[in-house]
Amino acid sequence: MLPRRLLQLLLGLTLYGVSLALMLRANLGLDPWDVFHQGLARHLGWSIGTVVNVMGAVVLLLWWPIRQRPGLGTVLNVLVVGSVVDVTLSLLPPASSLTERIILLPCGVLLNAVATAAYIGARLGPGPRDGLMTGLVRRTGRPVRVVRTAIELSVLAAGWLLGGSVGVGTVAYALLIGPLVQPLLPLFAVPETSPIPQEA
Repeated sequence: MLPRRLLQLLLGLTLYGVSLALMLRANLGLDPWDVFHQGLARHLGWSIGTVVNVMGAVVLLLWWPIRQRPGLGTVLNVLVVGSVVDVTLSLLPPASSLTERIILLPCGVLLNAVATAAYIGARLGPGPRDGLMTGLVRRTGRPVRVVRTAIELSVLAAGWLLGGSVGVGTVAYALLIGPLVQPLLPLFAVPETSPIPQEA
């Protein structure tokens, strides 16, 4: 079962990176964390993939005071997602028309939902940003929606001030990602234990 979980995790993280690259090429607005990543990348002169990976490591350091423990999936998230973003951007040219951008955006959001369900369903540890949220929920006793909203509004505001791309894609992601991921999760969730084979 572990090889299947590891393969699913790696596939999910890879697709997550590709989905982010599609949304970047659409240039119609990003999800809150990636607005922040893009804004930082513009000021630091780094590739956005490098910023995604470095910020994943920084956020992971914030787990220590809230006593959140990383898993293999957490570590691989820090290493894989940003690297895939940069590779995909190097292979995928900028959109040449508004029509292409409009096509890229929903493809990116849908692929992001599939990727999210895949890596969460592998049960090998949350991503650094998701783990920060769940750790804060546990430590503060606040509802998930309050903690998540506070974190995402904070990084969105910071990213916007840094020049990150906020637009219709940001709104579309906020409205659609939850409803898309929810029905996909049961399809990708790896069972806690393997079923006992039945004799013929």
